[in-house]
Amino acid sequence: MIKVGIIGGSGYTGGELIRILLQHPGAEIAFVYSTTRAGKALSEVHPDLLGQTSLEFSGEVDPSVDVVFLCLGHGNSKAFLQENPFSPTTKIIDLSNDFRLAADAGFMGRQFVYGLPELHRTEIQGANAVANPGCFATAIELGLLPLAQENLLQEEVHIHAITGSTGAGAGLSPTTHFSWRENNLSWYKPFTHQHLGEISQSLSSLGNAHGKLRLLPLRGNFTRGILATAYTPFSGSLDQARELYADFYHGAAFTQISEVEIHLKQVVNTNQCHLHLHRHEDLLLVTSAVDNLLKGASGQAVHNMNLMFGLPETQGLMLKAGVF
Repeated sequence: MIKVGIIGGSGYTGGELIRILLQHPGAEIAFVYSTTRAGKALSEVHPDLLGQTSLEFSGEVDPSVDVVFLCLGHGNSKAFLQENPFSPTTKIIDLSNDFRLAADAGFMGRQFVYGLPELHRTEIQGANAVANPGCFATAIELGLLPLAQENLLQEEVHIHAITGSTGAGAGLSPTTHFSWRENNLSWYKPFTHQHLGEISQSLSSLGNAHGKLRLLPLRGNFTRGILATAYTPFSGSLDQARELYADFYHGAAFTQISEVEIHLKQVVNTNQCHLHLHRHEDLLLVTSAVDNLLKGASGQAVHNMNLMFGLPETQGLMLKAGVF
């Protein structure tokens, strides 16, 4: 059994990670570290775990676990690792943005691999440290990578992506409060979202240049999921586009191409990304849907763990959506 440590288990991604790992046949949670919750039952913070575990939050870190997941706020993982060094044999999976860009990937003798399995599967399998992608980045990269590989992103790419309130974390803010979100819709960080850097890096890693990415993120009045649409000029037929995507994602366990229009409920509570292609005049419209907390965070992190330890990549992740 893989001995697992979780740092920062009281937030949304931490809670989803615990839920997955409790049911994972190849892993066992050794500790869930929290400076403010030590001694409290996990089920006090995550009521969905009532009856599922008797584990309590720990105020101590075991530096010798097989793998540690960092579920900390952006910018906090580096400081935590400096203050709490782990064994060289401990694998690290970081869910923040601290190590996603190539300029930040080298840290304390480790080299973090960008953890998008559909792009870096082989590198992840041999890695001792992985930087888990961002949720918007996951949805958008999976939508555009097949085009990038064929050098078909030469012109501007216009992207609209709407996310649920859990994407902002468990802490309250004016724009996550129920009375603000309900019956409401707004954009934020137009054309400047922090995930643009890693998206551009992933698209460029295939060896081709790409046009400007024009990302407009939106806040939705629902709790979880991301629906992203991207469109760009495309001279081929719809059948050619479908063949291109099918070839790129051949053998991908969690990325599916649908011939019919997709919606969020198909993927919420799963580790799936569903893609749909639509051609209009000289434009190709790509729609992608993911659960921001699973495929966009904790589910993908466990997928990376499976690859790093040589387990079946779908182990513990065959989760079913509730579409009604």
